[in-house]
Amino acid sequence: MTEPATAPMRPLALVTGASSGIGLELARQFAEHGFDLVMCAEDDGIQAAAESLDGGPGHGDSGVLTQAIQADLATQEGIQRLVDAVNWTDRPIDAVAINAGIGVAGPFAETPLQDDLRLVQLNVASAVYLAKKVVPPMVAAGQGRILFTSSIAATMPGPYYATYAASKSFVQSFAEALRYELKDTGVTVTALMPGPTDTNFFDRAGLEGTTVDESPKDDPAEVAKDGFEALMAGKDHVVAGSTKNRVQATTAKVMPQTAAAATHAKQTQPSDG
Repeated sequence: MTEPATAPMRPLALVTGASSGIGLELARQFAEHGFDLVMCAEDDGIQAAAESLDGGPGHGDSGVLTQAIQADLATQEGIQRLVDAVNWTDRPIDAVAINAGIGVAGPFAETPLQDDLRLVQLNVASAVYLAKKVVPPMVAAGQGRILFTSSIAATMPGPYYATYAASKSFVQSFAEALRYELKDTGVTVTALMPGPTDTNFFDRAGLEGTTVDESPKDDPAEVAKDGFEALMAGKDHVVAGSTKNRVQATTAKVMPQTAAAATHAKQTQPSDG
């Protein structure tokens, strides 16, 4: 007697910072393209975000299975909680979007040290930690896709959110270096470089009232679409969103750093009002 055919297992994607903004829209892209999801964020909105994409029994007919992990990746305990949850799935991670990040705005002489150190822990240290966890098994399997959310801010000094811009410069360099190291392994690394995007980043970072906050912003869904398509195409990076972002990234390559810092400062300098 012929055994019944077994449906192939869907690929699995991990997305951090997935409760809102670019992270949620990246998760949506994965779900719409046939991936199951592990979604992580520090806030309790991650539960509703995961449920909104879940296609399991009683949730629609997409077949997408989602798992929500509420964990603060700025802490060692939070990172370990996410790693343990991924291990519990007993499934290989086919794609990962390392997207979680925060900003700290204001003159560096005035920002609380603990805020700047927390930013470095989340934006830099947790990105390295998660990459260290996913890269070896991907290399062993001979396949995998890694997306780092960098930023246009990575291309120039960022006065008035100095640690944020510096953290994104680290992420950009790290992604490019990893991509080279992994070029013959079947594992691709892509850097997503959005400009100002319509998310809660500006409020959380303390950038309200700045020129960049009051300027037009890109749709996070469009930014995520650009990022997902670049990831699946195996591109090294993508400057997502508006044409203005691509012009800014190109200009930053040829502009002296002092001039780039002055230009950037006009966008991020705190409002007197």
